[in-house]
Amino acid sequence: MTETVLVPKTISTRRVYEGQIINLRLDTLQIGNSIQAKREIVEHRGAVVILPVTRTRTVLLVRQWRQAAGKILLEAPAGTIEPDEKPEVTAQRELQEEVGYLATNLRPLGAFYTAPGFCNEFIYAYVATGLSRSILPQDADEDVHVEETALADVPGLISSGAIVDAKTIAASLMMLCSATELL
Repeated sequence: MTETVLVPKTISTRRVYEGQIINLRLDTLQIGNSIQAKREIVEHRGAVVILPVTRTRTVLLVRQWRQAAGKILLEAPAGTIEPDEKPEVTAQRELQEEVGYLATNLRPLGAFYTAPGFCNEFIYAYVATGLSRSILPQDADEDVHVEETALADVPGLISSGAIVDAKTIAASLMMLCSATELL
């Protein structure tokens, strides 16, 4: 038997912070007839993650410092969607900025929320093939280093903890689940 999930009513919203990448709001909700609850919500305009796969079945990953994690992480190239930019345009731009390639074939893998308990960030995942050199300058505040990794090694890097970035793990799983159709 399936239960009906209650959809709370938003009673009020208070803007706490507005930044360049995120905003923070505090929502007050009415749940049912008597319960009021507060929810802290991080607003984000969305992002893309790309798995660039070469002709030799390697994937181009990047190593970069992540201040929130306090360490250098191994990740798939990714970036925030600019206002009025389509996700596939963002994906091509980020490929050029972070790994120095443009994709002839950019295929969507799907999309997902990163942390829907407190954040509305929605990430579009792509696999990129038919790569050709096309370099755009990296963002001035980034120091990104490309690392070529055998596609077959990615699951082991995830299970060993060498890759701990959620968007890279999710996109890799999405690609591996549909690998026969995409590669």
